[in-house]
Amino acid sequence: MTEDITPVEEGSVTTPRGFQAAGVACGIKARGEKDLSLICSERAGRVVGLFTENRLPAAPVLLSRGHAARGVGRAVVINSGNANACTGPAGMANATEMVNRVASGIGCPPEEVFVCSTGRIGIPLPMAKVRRGIDEAIEQLSPQGGDDAALGILTTDTYPKKMGLRVSLGEQELFLGGIAKGAGMIDPHLATMLCVITTDGDVSEEALAAAARRAVADSFNRISIDGDCSTNDTVLLFANGLARNPTLTLESGDFRLFQSALSLLMGRLARMIVEDGEGISKVVEILVQGAADDRDAERVARAVAHSLLVKCSWHGEDPNWGRLLAAIGYSGAAVDGERVDIFYNGVQAVAGGARRSRTPAGLLLEVVRLPQFTILIDLGIGSGHFRLLTTDLTERYVRINKGE
Repeated sequence: MTEDITPVEEGSVTTPRGFQAAGVACGIKARGEKDLSLICSERAGRVVGLFTENRLPAAPVLLSRGHAARGVGRAVVINSGNANACTGPAGMANATEMVNRVASGIGCPPEEVFVCSTGRIGIPLPMAKVRRGIDEAIEQLSPQGGDDAALGILTTDTYPKKMGLRVSLGEQELFLGGIAKGAGMIDPHLATMLCVITTDGDVSEEALAAAARRAVADSFNRISIDGDCSTNDTVLLFANGLARNPTLTLESGDFRLFQSALSLLMGRLARMIVEDGEGISKVVEILVQGAADDRDAERVARAVAHSLLVKCSWHGEDPNWGRLLAAIGYSGAAVDGERVDIFYNGVQAVAGGARRSRTPAGLLLEVVRLPQFTILIDLGIGSGHFRLLTTDLTERYVRINKGE
């Protein structure tokens, strides 16, 4: 973090000027937790949306994707506890009603309102409860509502994920804030996750889109918990321009600083998602270098991160590097078995595709007993590289997801 980018204590989506939020309990969740959030700018601004690549997207994704094509937005309503996915024409009608109700309540065109849902797939939304929740959230909109909004979007998460940043642009400053949720069905592109980022910066449409794509590519598209791609994944970035800075364009000297701040914010939120993964006990960073190209490096990283055998061995605190080699071999990447080296937190386990005999087994055991560690895989044939953040797989993950 540079001296021009500093964290804001208790930062959230309401850290930037002109944004209000609320989070309420409307009864979608049986145990009475907050389950509906509303985030709203006092005026419409530019917006960029990035969405799941799942070919069976939920109704909210379809609706919001259409609104994002206009590039203008003012608010987003999010419910948790129900994904409104695979719910047919009624699901789209319900998502549309949510948008229209918010638009009527805050006084803007429906096309400036976005909608997200997260939770169980295939269950119709309880619209009577949702209507009451939207009305209550509109009444409770506040510049202090960011924390409640962060709570209202959670599903199996164990804590809210939020952050705010201050960016100094000479004598001016702008702010960014964000909230996210995600704990299971995490794998690009994107993950089972929702994220709303706000900024009061004035950023051109082209620059905002470019910054969002790059930040997502380096953060949410580089995490994996269980290899599943959700029907509802959404990242929304709102910029209302109330900082009144000279408009940032791709050619602006300060655009790189804005990009760095946005990438930092999304990167921190993405890491929080991984660290709060369902039932996890280990966070593992996979670094691949020496690949034929970056795409091959990514193939290797994802093959290792998705291997159930590898993930189970991490949970068992067994440095079973043979499972890593097997995953590397079936990844589809170009590989020379006599050039592969593998390191655990800098301790070499594999040299030239075979066990490094001079490395005491106890050193590797010490590494895999840590709650967080790094595995470096060097393919030794090129300059391609890729980084991915992932987790182990535990019995608790199974208990969470077996449907009880």
